[in-house]
Amino acid sequence: MRPDTLNSLFAEIEVLKGVGPQLAKPLHRLGLDRVIDILFHLPAGWIDRKRVDRLDPVDVGRAITVVLTPRDYRQGGARGPFRVHAEDGDGGQVSLIYFRNPGWARQQLPLGTARIVSGKLDRYGQELQIVHPDHVLPLEEAAAIPEREPVYPLSEGLSNKRLADFVAQALDRRPEFDEWIEPSLKASRGWPDWADALATAHRDPAATAARDRLAYDELFANQLALSLVRASSRRRKGVPLHGDGRLRDQLKLPYSPTGAQNRAVAEIEGDLQQEMPMLRLLQGDVGSGKTLVALMAMLIAVEAGAQAALLAPTEILARQHHQTLSRQLAGLPVNVAVLTGREKGKVRESCLMGLADGSIHILVGTHAIFQQAVTYKRLGLAVVDEQHRFGVAQRMMLAAKAERPPHLLVMTATPIPRTLTLTHYGEMDVSRLDEMPPGRQPIETRVVSDERLAEVVDGLGRHIAAGKQAYWVCPLVEESETSDLAAAEDRAETLRRRFGDKVGVVHGRMKGPEKDAVMAAFQRGDLAVLVATTVIEVGVDVPNASLMVVEHADRFGLAQLHQLRGRVGRGEQHSICLLLRGGALSETARARLALMRETNDGFRIAEEDLRLRGAGEILGTRQSGEAAFRLAGPEQTAALAQPAMDDARLLVDRDGGLEGPRGQAARILLYLMERDAAVGLLRAG
Repeated sequence: MRPDTLNSLFAEIEVLKGVGPQLAKPLHRLGLDRVIDILFHLPAGWIDRKRVDRLDPVDVGRAITVVLTPRDYRQGGARGPFRVHAEDGDGGQVSLIYFRNPGWARQQLPLGTARIVSGKLDRYGQELQIVHPDHVLPLEEAAAIPEREPVYPLSEGLSNKRLADFVAQALDRRPEFDEWIEPSLKASRGWPDWADALATAHRDPAATAARDRLAYDELFANQLALSLVRASSRRRKGVPLHGDGRLRDQLKLPYSPTGAQNRAVAEIEGDLQQEMPMLRLLQGDVGSGKTLVALMAMLIAVEAGAQAALLAPTEILARQHHQTLSRQLAGLPVNVAVLTGREKGKVRESCLMGLADGSIHILVGTHAIFQQAVTYKRLGLAVVDEQHRFGVAQRMMLAAKAERPPHLLVMTATPIPRTLTLTHYGEMDVSRLDEMPPGRQPIETRVVSDERLAEVVDGLGRHIAAGKQAYWVCPLVEESETSDLAAAEDRAETLRRRFGDKVGVVHGRMKGPEKDAVMAAFQRGDLAVLVATTVIEVGVDVPNASLMVVEHADRFGLAQLHQLRGRVGRGEQHSICLLLRGGALSETARARLALMRETNDGFRIAEEDLRLRGAGEILGTRQSGEAAFRLAGPEQTAALAQPAMDDARLLVDRDGGLEGPRGQAARILLYLMERDAAVGLLRAG
């Protein structure tokens, strides 16, 4: 239960003066629902306001603060702007331009009365202008205009000034807390206290020490939660699983495993033989053979008399895993079942009975496999596939499915930079698949202007005529009024006019059976072209598909483009990925596309994606349901993740579950940063 001292911070945003139903809407759009959300909504930049005694054309383009005396009003026609002609102390002329509410301007700027004015100085022809001054105040209030003013991320209907007022109110509500950072670390870094750091970060966004201290708090809370999960798992004895190899020896593999695969299987087998439950992350690039490693791990569990569960993020991927495993295990005494939200009635009941009596050895499914009604006779191993952030809450829910906690293997095909491995999987051991299986073809990547769309469609026709298949990926399902992106449905219709019923379409709004039918038709070869949204991003495996077209590729992130490209190059034929780009490219988009053309190395792409987009995006946190870091940016994460991890482990190991004074303060931090699921894991908590 959250400590009472935090109640003032977790109050609804409406407790702040001035937040009514109208202003609450843009605040909620920004995710600012509580006072603490306002506190952690740090400025994205700042305006430096230069205080000057007189107007000077050299200052055009920057914000100035100057004393001006209004001399004349002019209304520029029925729809023209309202102008206040003013002069500085030396007679220098400037026009203050208002496009709305001239009455308010007259009230603020009475003729002949000096005012302190602040805004961006511009030039229109020979005339100096300030359009909609940011501040107009009586001279005695000049101190109220800051020399450095924070600029916040905003939503329509919310001004920077109003948000700054809400921030000031939120800061007034912040309590003082005992220090949770290790004293020598805080002193060596020159970090302020928590309450001072918050005030400084809002007042002066360039204050590095304050921003770093807050970033460290968030990273430290995250690492502490992960360390508590690890410590809790180590205290709870699992079930040692000793496989005898009888099932693995019967597998008929199309190729010999790579050295990296053999190494990963050996590491996993060693973990499974321990009483301490395994917590291992298996990282591998697209096509590096993670599924085979997972199969070997699950067979070890079955050989030892236990059950294994494989969790997939989507129904498409769950069903594909089920088909693949069923094919690989054909003829072996291993019963594989699938369970998603779609299984109903007798099929579902049969599956639940098989899990409870132990006759189902391996279960593949979506989050349905965690539901309360699902009970296992002896769950020994859980494998989580493509869950970019399988969080503390889900790990605790999984552990509750067995009398003794199962071993856990988390797999990701999004290669993760080392700093993000630390911040999101800090309590796990890591295995990396850094070799490709034999026969995996390098993919040729080309960037093509969307002005050459007709040529691309002609090339697609030649590709189909040669008996090959292709993917065509679009960012949206249907056109919207605010976007000119090509829609999957419209693109499919355009291609059908050329290629007839050889074109299928699949997207996230389709019902499961309908989606499966289209995918099955594509896998059988009945369809030559699959038009899709990013629903096909992970796991889909059609060896005869050797062309990938990504429309509006400049709108995608690097990690997503790399995943999409990985859908081809799975057979023996040469594969091509065409990235169609728009005309006006940002520098970031240009850099992404150039890197995609240059390399197939997923780990290098991941490092660059972290630099260009930040931690939250690369890990897919919007899809995962877990909040991205709010205070720690990518560079801070890279610099502070390791010390945060070291300090968290030191605190857990030395203070025995946070019983000392600093540990008590750290409990407050866990609640403050909303990592309180871990508080239930405290020894005396």
